[in-house]
Amino acid sequence: MDVIEVKGLAKRYPADFLGRKKTVAVDGITFAITSGETFGFLGPNGAGKTTTIRMLMSLIAPSAGTARIFGDPVPSRRARARVGFLPEAPYFYDYLTVTELCDLAGRIFGLDRATRRRRAEELIERVGLSHARKRPIRKYSKGMLQRAGIAQALMNDPDLVVLDEPTSGLDPVGRREVSDIIADLRRAKKTVFFSSHILADVEQICDRVAIVVGGKIRDIGTVAEVSRRDAAVATDVVLDVAAIADDVKEELRAGAGSHRHQGDDLVLTVEPGADTSALIARAIDAGAAVRRVTPKTPTLEDVFLRRVRESRVQREEKS
Repeated sequence: MDVIEVKGLAKRYPADFLGRKKTVAVDGITFAITSGETFGFLGPNGAGKTTTIRMLMSLIAPSAGTARIFGDPVPSRRARARVGFLPEAPYFYDYLTVTELCDLAGRIFGLDRATRRRRAEELIERVGLSHARKRPIRKYSKGMLQRAGIAQALMNDPDLVVLDEPTSGLDPVGRREVSDIIADLRRAKKTVFFSSHILADVEQICDRVAIVVGGKIRDIGTVAEVSRRDAAVATDVVLDVAAIADDVKEELRAGAGSHRHQGDDLVLTVEPGADTSALIARAIDAGAAVRRVTPKTPTLEDVFLRRVRESRVQREEKS
């Protein structure tokens, strides 16, 4: 049984008297997440990631489609009891300590006092906040606040952990700490569903990813599958240009999508669809030596950016 099953889920906002136009935030998406899977929900700001999560967490109602969690239609109190949730930009009572925040979360889930105390101690240590357990949350940094939010989300020992942009706004150290926590959850065989627009945070720890742009899923699969599916690849051409004229160098640079210099070598990145052979022939005719020609394997970032560009082109064609 899938832990999350989404079919044709959509959210539309009508035009209103304030002048806001009709908006399609989520446009009929379908996906499923299996038990123990770490699933990255990727997209630029405004892609529909947070709206999708809010529908799954019963914070807003969908306009169309269905969603199930642990086989129960959303909303379901029974399913929700097995879910830990960290919303985007969480707000917690400023005067609480992290211990009190975790205790409050445990009370909401009906845990007894002894269990709440034990779980809070374990989780505060796990997220690295033992040194700040007595400090009011209002004095926490953004990274510390995110870790406190993850601790409270895990108080009920959930089978499914849902995190909305858990690393957004964090410095590299904070992002690494949160990514390490997600990796720990993966090793513990928890099902993790989290959204992000920071690709480096998901490439190493996700079993599968979905790329959502403009409210639609544009690609889904493992990182390797998504990358292989994008057959169009760029090519790196490394030339020794020490013996050729400056105007020819400029011509070669202009014919490539991007370039960089490595000593006397010129590295040209030729974009998919460009005539790589003609560029190499021009370089040889001018007296350059070809050191290396290497097709570049598409990265998750390459695919992500291409899907965003494709979506923009489609919108422009419709307008």
